[in-house]
Amino acid sequence: MTDTRINSLVTYGLFLAWAVHDAEELARGPRWVRENVPALRERFPAVPERVWKAVESVDEREFAAAVGVMAVIVGAAAVSGARSGGRSAFYQGAVNGFGLHGLVHLAQAAAARDVTPGAATSPLVVIPFSLWARGRLRRAGVLRPSGPGSVAAGLTVAAGATVLAHAVGRAVSARF
Repeated sequence: MTDTRINSLVTYGLFLAWAVHDAEELARGPRWVRENVPALRERFPAVPERVWKAVESVDEREFAAAVGVMAVIVGAAAVSGARSGGRSAFYQGAVNGFGLHGLVHLAQAAAARDVTPGAATSPLVVIPFSLWARGRLRRAGVLRPSGPGSVAAGLTVAAGATVLAHAVGRAVSARF
């Protein structure tokens, strides 16, 4: 049986779950990087130096501005989902990308052998919300088919949104 109703918690819940998750990242991100990159640099010598320099160059202002940009992106996806009854490809892609982003945080924590920024809320908020929302969309009969291509697309969109958010964040923080 298909339930065609999608309530606002399924759509706007994406923004709420994201806000909880990014609050953790805001609270721990730049400081954790400053304190841990030297040890990570030693543990992972194959990572190019330019990557470490890029990671270390993100300060609190840039990071906060990037989170603000991402808020606009995630908020727009949630609104798109609400307006379309959950059918929006943008919304569903954001849900998928958000959940996959949580798995990336867990992989980062495993690689770093530490609770990295975002790793605490990933198994408690990010992944459960994404699975729950996908289940609700499936029961409503509006979930788009997924497979390896949609996983790759979700990761690509999440990575692209992150790169865009940091580029804008860097530009904004440099002006103020």
